[in-house]
Amino acid sequence: MEALDIARWQFGITTVYHFFFVPITIGLSFLVAGLELAWVRTRNEKWLRLTKFFGKLFLINFAMGIVTGIVQEFQFGMNWSDYSRFVGDIFGAPLAVEGLLAFFLESTFLGLWIFGWDKLSPGVHNACMWIAAIGTALSAYFILAANSFMQNPVGYTFNEERGRAELESFTDVLTNKVVLITLPHTLFGAFMVAGGLMAAVSMWWLIRRKPVDADAFRSTLRLGAVTLLVAGLGTIVTGDIQGKVMTEVQPMKMAAAEALYETKQPAPFSILTIGSLDGHEPFYQLEVPRLLSYLATGDWNAEVQGIDDLQAQYEEEFGPGNYKPYIPVTYWSFRAMITCGALAMVIGAWMLWSTRKGRVPRGDRRWPIWLAIAAPLLPLFANSFGWIFTEMGRQPWIVFGLMRTEAGVSPNVGAGTVLTSLIVFTLLYGALAVVEVKLLLKAIRTGLPEVDPDNETGKQPDDRPMAFAY
Repeated sequence: MEALDIARWQFGITTVYHFFFVPITIGLSFLVAGLELAWVRTRNEKWLRLTKFFGKLFLINFAMGIVTGIVQEFQFGMNWSDYSRFVGDIFGAPLAVEGLLAFFLESTFLGLWIFGWDKLSPGVHNACMWIAAIGTALSAYFILAANSFMQNPVGYTFNEERGRAELESFTDVLTNKVVLITLPHTLFGAFMVAGGLMAAVSMWWLIRRKPVDADAFRSTLRLGAVTLLVAGLGTIVTGDIQGKVMTEVQPMKMAAAEALYETKQPAPFSILTIGSLDGHEPFYQLEVPRLLSYLATGDWNAEVQGIDDLQAQYEEEFGPGNYKPYIPVTYWSFRAMITCGALAMVIGAWMLWSTRKGRVPRGDRRWPIWLAIAAPLLPLFANSFGWIFTEMGRQPWIVFGLMRTEAGVSPNVGAGTVLTSLIVFTLLYGALAVVEVKLLLKAIRTGLPEVDPDNETGKQPDDRPMAFAY
């Protein structure tokens, strides 16, 4: 394998692994802030205990997200130095703002939230978590703005003398049509994961432990299930809009999502295809007539360009070369994303139904536990498949229409060096995964912490800051 292939594998592995923690962190920060707000307004001890319980899970994932995210930044300079030189003037601007503004905001106020239980009034303490949650959303916005430039380059000029793209309008970068729809789609996806996690943990306690805190966990089970369902609907709506924007700026990606080789009007959407690996010669297809036309344009009768026609068009525009992404990955990742998200919503609906009118799921059956485990995993996988489709569907471009992926790799870093770092970091990530699972299981099994109902600050009974109790 060449250095380019190994570098792509490494970036893909680290990106997917890092993004396991991102949606949990974003969604759970808002849910924890909401739980604490319920305590501030009602002074019901239940909400304070739930805040601290799910606050543990949030902080564990927040720490893991930071650790895994730092590695990605080093890869830009180590494995992709030519790419960094080419777009650094543009790509670095939103990332710098993210670090100096959004991350500083969330980390500062999260620190105040962790150590401020016995120092701040309940209202101010809760405001710290809300600000930290807003900071996580802002971080997502600036990072997505940088990524959206790769999907749809705007706000730049090309310096022929230096051979690089240079920032012309930061406003255009921040208002890129891709980021404006990708941000809400990503946030809704994050709430699906966080809602599924909250509901799953609560159901596990209700079924397996049958705690005295059944009323508390039943509340968070239903809150998590409602969050999962509402966020799922938001994901569907924003995903539909995103598909139309994607067709406008990257028509090849939409064609690759359907393995549509020939231009059709109207174009069907295949739920299942059996045929050659690349989908070029299907033997059997289960299709929904006209659906692809609607997904791509909003018109049930519209024409959708095929891969072969777009290949010829790109050859004329950009010169000879293969401009087709790897079709099996784009085709199946797109369907895996939709399937996982839909199944997660079905589980969320079942959770609400099973807890209606004060009911609690029966603990003498194993399948409710498996459904609970699937509740956060399915939307998490849907998020990952979505990003795999987004990034693989842009290939062979690292910046669409401006720079091919093969041109962005570091010229002086050999395959052996990249392979060594790939192996080391993969093993390290495996060890971190073990630590993460152990910390989460320990936090979950510990259950709701005891609090002093007469202490209005919410201070821990053992008089220690919240962080040390973890």
